[in-house]
Amino acid sequence: MSGRLTIALDAMGGDHAPDMVVAGAELARERHPGVNYLVFGDENRIAPLLAKWPALRDITTVVHTPDAVAADAKPSVALRGGRNSSMRRAIDAVADGRAAVVVSAGNTGALMAMGKMVLKTLPGIDRPAIASFFPTLRGESVMLDLGANLECDANNLVQFAVMGAAFARSVLGLELPTVGLLNVGSEEQKGHEAIREAAARLRVLDLPLRFDGFIEGNDIGTGKVDVVVTDGFTGNVALKTAEGTAKFFSELLQRTFRSSILAKIGYLLARPAFIKLKARTDPRRYNGAMFLGLRGICVKSHGGTDEIGFANAICVAYDLAVQGFNERVKEEMPHLRPAPGPGSEAVAV
Repeated sequence: MSGRLTIALDAMGGDHAPDMVVAGAELARERHPGVNYLVFGDENRIAPLLAKWPALRDITTVVHTPDAVAADAKPSVALRGGRNSSMRRAIDAVADGRAAVVVSAGNTGALMAMGKMVLKTLPGIDRPAIASFFPTLRGESVMLDLGANLECDANNLVQFAVMGAAFARSVLGLELPTVGLLNVGSEEQKGHEAIREAAARLRVLDLPLRFDGFIEGNDIGTGKVDVVVTDGFTGNVALKTAEGTAKFFSELLQRTFRSSILAKIGYLLARPAFIKLKARTDPRRYNGAMFLGLRGICVKSHGGTDEIGFANAICVAYDLAVQGFNERVKEEMPHLRPAPGPGSEAVAV
């Protein structure tokens, strides 16, 4: 077992836990067999599930934890009363070196609060950010922050750009990812002072990324850049808007094809194409958001996902660990230049 990567799993987090967690671990085991699992949760519920998959059972250690963080628990309450919860114990396993990464589908706020308190932030990182990837016309893009920081200054945005580019290199395999700042226009003079200052610093950054300037909301889906950087308020609104739009068109298509006999015949003829479209935009395929900037790798799975989505979250965690994501960030942060002075010509007024 020496030299094998160990992944800690919060077995009690998520709408369909622990069944979904164990089944997802089995799917992930088939993709990445060189992994051990440290599973935290109710052993009486987990053991019968593991019995279905002997190969998974042989590489899994179950740590019984009687408590679980409720989906609607406030982060402050979870911090005070969740010391013996499956989520907290899984994070502790990363902090003390028993596991390389932690994956949870539990309460997002609690996971962020616990992760930040237990794991701390990487050197040079002021605030962790939530990052994930999603489909575009060119493939996949990374976007951050998706809700961890409602207000950000220029330093935060520059740090997000560096971490986002490292995430794209680790998960998407891009050697020189392009980075764009989400703004109200593409012109240099657009936007508030913080975003213009961040742009000025990114233009002179000597790191393995290419800054493409400002992008607008309609550039996200086209895949104009590989990494979209914004504050958590804007990022979360953009993400939820995209999800809502996708659901709207999906429902609209279903209603349209049920509207008449000819429409139903048209659907039967186009069904193979729609199956491809559904697979391409399946949210489970893009499941697995990471809290970038923590000293340990912490991946958040969507709480309502199934075993396929959870397996993908585990695979994101695996890629980040194997590719040395945190080591890349630590190497690149010292290269960040100080913010330009008030009289700098690089910052548009």
